[in-house]
Amino acid sequence: MSSNDRPDYDTAERRIDAEIDPGARAMVVAVLVLVLLGTLALPHAGGATGFDVLSGSSSAVDESIALPSRIFVWFVLVFGIVFSVLALVTRVWVLAWAALCGSAVSCVFGMLSIWSRQTLPADSPGAGPGLGLIIAWITVLVLTFHWLKAVWNKTNAQLAAQERRRVAAAEADQSSQWAGPVLGRPTDRKR
Repeated sequence: MSSNDRPDYDTAERRIDAEIDPGARAMVVAVLVLVLLGTLALPHAGGATGFDVLSGSSSAVDESIALPSRIFVWFVLVFGIVFSVLALVTRVWVLAWAALCGSAVSCVFGMLSIWSRQTLPADSPGAGPGLGLIIAWITVLVLTFHWLKAVWNKTNAQLAAQERRRVAAAEADQSSQWAGPVLGRPTDRKR
């Protein structure tokens, strides 16, 4: 194999590595995204829904929504919903990785949101964590797990491209061994 074939392997492998193939996991992720959308309409605390928390409406102010809850709902919207949909539609690895990282961070903020709703000061108005907040947090946990599996799994095309690259590297190494220095006396060499 000539050295001109090597860049073709590099280009093909880079193109294949930039894609994900979630397979049946794509359906699970799509359902989880729909559940996350639904949790925005459910109450997160008292009468404040997820949409109220996003917009900072008067019902969110009346419920004393803290910063962790606002951050959690924004992370759910941006990474759990928008980046997940973009990654599913385009199958771009970088978008799936962003959805994974954002969902992982939102898991922490979800836990802090629930905790902050349970530890309100006695003189502060507001209810405990609502059904929407709890379901959203559990859904983001599951979504993070599925994005982790989708991002780390290698597709058959990626494994085949890696094998072709290993074979090409081994052949190049073998041919360079045969082209090594000529042994013997200088007068024995043919010119």
